[in-house]
Amino acid sequence: MRLLPLLFAVFCWAGAARAEGDRAGEFDYYVMSLSWSAAWCALEGDARRDPQCDPGRGLTFVLHGLWPQYETGWPSYCRTVERDPTRAETAAMADVMGGAGAAFYQWKKHGRCSGLSPSDYYRTARDAFGRVAVPDLFKGVSRPLTLPASVIEDAFLDANPGLSRDQVTITCKDGLIQEARICLTRDLEFRRCGADVIRDCRLKDALLEPVR
Repeated sequence: MRLLPLLFAVFCWAGAARAEGDRAGEFDYYVMSLSWSAAWCALEGDARRDPQCDPGRGLTFVLHGLWPQYETGWPSYCRTVERDPTRAETAAMADVMGGAGAAFYQWKKHGRCSGLSPSDYYRTARDAFGRVAVPDLFKGVSRPLTLPASVIEDAFLDANPGLSRDQVTITCKDGLIQEARICLTRDLEFRRCGADVIRDCRLKDALLEPVR
């Protein structure tokens, strides 16, 4: 019976250690997630009345986040000595991330794991976003389209010479085209995604929500 309190204490200590998060700066590559704005609005944003979903914004794929990644798995909510971003810093990312709230959340969950300061992390995320061409044809989506998810991947491959199929994956949620995820080295060059990232949506009848 004396062993039970000891085991309980060890269990609680281990849980607390995990809750502190991983060590900042220790990762292998980045996954840049580009979210189809209208799908995010349909799944989450409309219920929140998020300004990203206001009519007339004209948003296609926005920067969901730049995620430090291990070859298998990923760190999150890391311990870091860096301060959190200011409101001005998060607001400045709204043009590529859809809103300041999204920018702060991405810093909290993923940016801290980069080992960078908030300003350097946001600059790196913006640089990564700028290196990928979002196909212009998506701007003309004015009505719901039903199509194979592979068509979205093909469009990114056509628009980005040097990008290969094992470096990009398209995800779906609730039947909607959700995200394009592109794998990058720490120097922001295209690279092969880890096996746990390459999980392409196989739907032949995925729905692409119209641009708002």
